[in-house]
Amino acid sequence: DSLRQKILTFELKPYQMLSEAWVSNQLEVSRTPAREALARLAEKNFVDVLPQRGSQVSPLRIKDLETSQFMREALEISLLRRAFKSEGRAEFVKGLRKEITLQQTYVKFDDFESFYASDERFHGLVAKFANLSEVLPQILRLKDHMDRFRYLMIEAVDDLNVIVEQHTAITDAIEKGDGKAAEKLMIVHVRRILEYAEKARKKFPQYFEGYTGPVKTRS
Repeated sequence: DSLRQKILTFELKPYQMLSEAWVSNQLEVSRTPAREALARLAEKNFVDVLPQRGSQVSPLRIKDLETSQFMREALEISLLRRAFKSEGRAEFVKGLRKEITLQQTYVKFDDFESFYASDERFHGLVAKFANLSEVLPQILRLKDHMDRFRYLMIEAVDDLNVIVEQHTAITDAIEKGDGKAAEKLMIVHVRRILEYAEKARKKFPQYFEGYTGPVKTRS
């Protein structure tokens, strides 16, 4: 989990080498859990194992992003449809508007971490009112690669005001009882990261698959 978080937030950057010895020293553990951690991260495409060279932080791959986004969209739309059939729409809308108000405040103060925590709660409310809160951990795992792109884009190419506007439009449609409109708006919302991916690649080519320039390494 510690290594995963460092990779997600670019404390450990794409193509950075990760030896078992370095991981052991950094996390103050023996070689065995360090080896197991790297193997698990490799299964999730966060680490690439290079024969006779060791392991490196995986570069960003558009395919990983597309796969992550596709699975998230499928679940989120299904949850939204189910939430529409539940009782307590007024409470549902109230909770969504509360998060939107918080997000507007966080944007003003450039508080990115708090903003995205509120973003998670906003989407979590959809699962809650679909009476499937237990699905949330699955969604969080599925969107790992989306989160990796998101951290890269926060200060580079993203506009948080757009997210607030989209959340507001989705909430307005839910309040009106317009399920079809809410679904269409949610689809646009969860696909927006795909539109920014190419901008991120142009700004940070050294983080993407296929980069052939100089790379910083660790021993």
